[in-house]
Amino acid sequence: MKKTISLEQVKRLVTPWTLWVGLLGIILAAAAVGGILVFWHGLSITNLTDLVPWGLWITIDLSAIAIAGGAFALCVGVYLVGLKEYMPVARTAIWIGLLGYTTALLALILDIGRPDRFWHALVYWNSHSLLWEVTMCITLYLSVLMLEILPILATWEWLRKKFPFIVPLAANIHKLAPVLAVVGLCLSMLHQSSLGAVYGVLKARPVWYRPGVAVHFIVSAVIAGMAMTVFASMLSARLTKRAIIRDELLEKVSKFIGWALGLYLYMRFWDVLAMTYTYEPGRSEGLSLLTTGPLSFNFWIVEILFGAVLPLIILLNPATRRLPVWRMLATGMVVAGVIAYRWDVTMVGQLVTVSYLPGQAGLAQYTSYFPSLVEIITGAGLIAYWLMGLSVGIRYFHVVDHEYSDHHEPAHAQEPIPVHA
Repeated sequence: MKKTISLEQVKRLVTPWTLWVGLLGIILAAAAVGGILVFWHGLSITNLTDLVPWGLWITIDLSAIAIAGGAFALCVGVYLVGLKEYMPVARTAIWIGLLGYTTALLALILDIGRPDRFWHALVYWNSHSLLWEVTMCITLYLSVLMLEILPILATWEWLRKKFPFIVPLAANIHKLAPVLAVVGLCLSMLHQSSLGAVYGVLKARPVWYRPGVAVHFIVSAVIAGMAMTVFASMLSARLTKRAIIRDELLEKVSKFIGWALGLYLYMRFWDVLAMTYTYEPGRSEGLSLLTTGPLSFNFWIVEILFGAVLPLIILLNPATRRLPVWRMLATGMVVAGVIAYRWDVTMVGQLVTVSYLPGQAGLAQYTSYFPSLVEIITGAGLIAYWLMGLSVGIRYFHVVDHEYSDHHEPAHAQEPIPVHA
């Protein structure tokens, strides 16, 4: 006899959670197909060229690492400065940090063209290369994040029952949190600055060739990481009962973000203004592309106005900062602004080049770039992976639960959670 499924069973199966996971699963499946095509045919099926070798994937890579910056920033505040009250927020930041770094690694696997040789940098050391230093620091810092994440993984009841040894192991690692915070700070500061320095040492791209880019990358990563932590916490608390936040903690973190935005705007202002002092082939044309050319809307509106100026006003004004809606809007705009900054930096140095051929020395040449369909699909898959990881963390690992303790679960954790949560 055929079994029939009742309407009630369908309702239990088709929940907001299953629909959300199903949507992300479809995107991930499409991205997997796109990734296979890239590995099979090479980068020739993308719109990357010799003139524009870094595109959408590298922007996602840099942005994912930027929004992971809250992990080292908040861990320093909790374990080194002694701001223990922010430990629940740091817990969220560590999870977002792990997602950010793994997303970046997936983007690099797509972008390097020969993913089978990813291990070469770890074996064949080129200590004179900034990219080698970035590779080593990211690898080591990811290892630190894996250790920091173990106490969070140990909160999963299924994992506790299947592997009971993980509980004392996680407790012992948790005792090393201050040491891990110091190591993580050193490694993260090194590679966050080196990412900017990779641009800053390229003399052949004059608009990149300046020492301030490294500092900008550090400051923007701290701002973006903390803003993403606040935004993701507040948004998840509105979408599911499994996410519980203490609004006063997020409000205090947002105030710090507001002051940091003031520093960022000051630095960005002088960084751009200094390029107007004199004409230099390639640099002046790049500045024109950024401020009046095809990148101008992204620069003035997305990065500066909505990404920095308006959030600064909202977050430094107590009346607006204390309103959750305005705070969530401001932190979301900050994240979008830092992503726009990473896109602007990546593109401005590639859309204009300077020829060094005889008879053409100093002549600026222009090019263009728009990601191909396979780049867009795989890029969407990277974002879907990040969202899937955050969703799983909220649902199973209490990563956004400011009442949760690794040793004593709150009362609400014992109560049955509604299906729609």
